[in-house]
Parts: sequence; structure tokens; C-alpha cells
Amino acid sequence: MDPAMTTERGQGEMAPEQVRNGQADPSVPTADIDELWREYVRSPHRALRDRLVLHYAPLVKYVAGRVGTGLPTHIDTGDLIGSGVFGLVDAIEKFDPDRGWKFETYAMQRIRGAILDDLRSQDWVPRVVRSRAREVERALERLGARLHRTPTDVELADELGYTVGELRDLYGQLRLTSVVALEELIGAGRESGSMVDTLPDDDAIDPVSVLVDRDNRRQLADAIAQLAERDRIVVSLYYFESLTLSEIGKVLGVTESRVSQLHTRAVLRLRAKLTEQASV
Repeated sequence: MDPAMTTERGQGEMAPEQVRNGQADPSVPTADIDELWREYVRSPHRALRDRLVLHYAPLVKYVAGRVGTGLPTHIDTGDLIGSGVFGLVDAIEKFDPDRGWKFETYAMQRIRGAILDDLRSQDWVPRVVRSRAREVERALERLGARLHRTPTDVELADELGYTVGELRDLYGQLRLTSVVALEELIGAGRESGSMVDTLPDDDAIDPVSVLVDRDNRRQLADAIAQLAERDRIVVSLYYFESLTLSEIGKVLGVTESRVSQLHTRAVLRLRAKLTEQASV
């Protein structure tokens, strides 16, 4: 294992409850980390930064593991971790403890953003899959405008000329596009943007940017609220409660494969809704 991915006590793993609470290496007292941050802010030497990287390294493994769920087998988790380390370093260098933010939350978004940027640069999703994803999104937009509600799988399958079984098989293919999709939802229908971009600016306090940030989050919250109940539960548990697909399956009483389908469907519906909002 890369030494950069181990903590100072030689462990890179955290208990699930520690991960979900946004904790790093629990063996290091909080007071020691607070002092390390103070030292780094006063004198941002590389040696101090690297000590922070070692402490927060488990966050990289955790985020890389979640992003890697459902990716093609040729995508190496080690490569995801490597990209995530760059995100962690970037987060440490830009973080300002005096602003009162929780570093773990901030860092996990930066780590995820770095991993997704690298995946996008590799263009690993086949063109035919991207084309089918756009086809489904357009069908969802048409049906949403016509029905004034979220369409069912039966209605969507009929619109696309598929059986429900064929549509759910299609969800399985499109899961590859949904891995990075939620990060890009804020930018749906626009030239650029991601969930990471909705974080407060690192270098300036701009009231206009704050208002845009709030508006983006409101739009996403509104779109999630309009999802079918089961889709809404999947999005909430996966992205906001950090449950795995397997754990969500136990909550809903369905298989992990079915949760993967629900996740893909939910993300496609969110993209269609936000694209519709952006065009208004």
C-alpha cells in the first residue's frame, strides 16, 4: 500500500460510524490535530501539510471506494485513490479553520471532485452509453412537461418504445454515467459547474456568489423533493447519509442490483428536472 494512504498508526481504515461522522484517524486526539492546524496556518510548510495528509488519508480511501462502486472493472481503485490524494492536498492548502467549516465535509467534496475530474478526463463512458443517457433524459423532460409529475417506469418505457424489463436493463448500462452525474447536476443545462463549485469561495466573500450558491442548492433540493418516494430515499441515504447500495437495499428490502437501478433512475430524473429549470 502507498505509504501516503496510511495513517500515523499504520491503519488506513475507519469504522463505518466513524466514516459517516466525517472523522479521520480516531487515534489522534482532537487537541493535537487542532494544534497541528494552528501550526500549519502560521507556517504552511510541506512537512506539516504531509502530517495532515496522513491523518486525513482514510477519507480518500472511503471516497474512492464509494465513487468506484459500479465502475467498469478496468478502472483501478488505486488510480482513484491517487487522484483523491491530490484533492485532499488541495483541500488542506485552501482550508481556512477560522471560517468555522468542518474540514472533513469540505475535504470529502474536494477529494470526490478531484477523482471525478480525472475520470472525466479519461472519457471512460462509451459514446453509445452517453447517447442513451441523453435519450432517456429527453424522454423524462417530455413526460414531465406533459404529465406535470415524475413519470413511472411504465410510462417512460412506453415513451421510449421499450418494455419495462428492457428499460431496467438500460438502467444497468447507464449506471456508468450516473457515477459522476450528481456532482454535475448543478451544472445541468449550463456550460459548466459541479457540486464542488457550490462550496463557498476559498479566497473571497462575495454576496452574489453566496446567493447563487443558495439558489443552486434550493433548485437541487426542490428537484429531489419531486422524485418518487423510493428514488428520494435512495438519493438521501446514498449521498447524504453515506450508506452503501447494499445497506440501502436492506433498508428498502430489495437487492443491491435493484438499488443500483433506482439510483440511476433518480439521477437521470434529477438531471432532466434541473435541465428543465435551467431552460426556463
